[in-house]
Amino acid sequence: MRHRPHNRGAAHGSPARRAAGRAHDREREVLSLMAEGHSNGGICARLFLSPKTMEAHIRQIFFKLGIAEVHAYHRRVLAVLTFLRATS
Repeated sequence: MRHRPHNRGAAHGSPARRAAGRAHDREREVLSLMAEGHSNGGICARLFLSPKTMEAHIRQIFFKLGIAEVHAYHRRVLAVLTFLRATS
């Protein structure tokens, strides 16, 4: 099965913008720090989160953005690209 990321559009009302809008404030903080290049450990330290809580936030981000686990893509990069498109 060929996976094509469906979160390409950045126009107002696009799937990317709607998905990014569904993220909670903490999830947006995590995603923003991911976009800045911070590692999970760095984000945990900066936001005072446990690794387990951090993983839960990332799972929710992937779910809300509709990014399934596919070996041909790096989900973290897709999530950051979606975030950047939705906020630009």
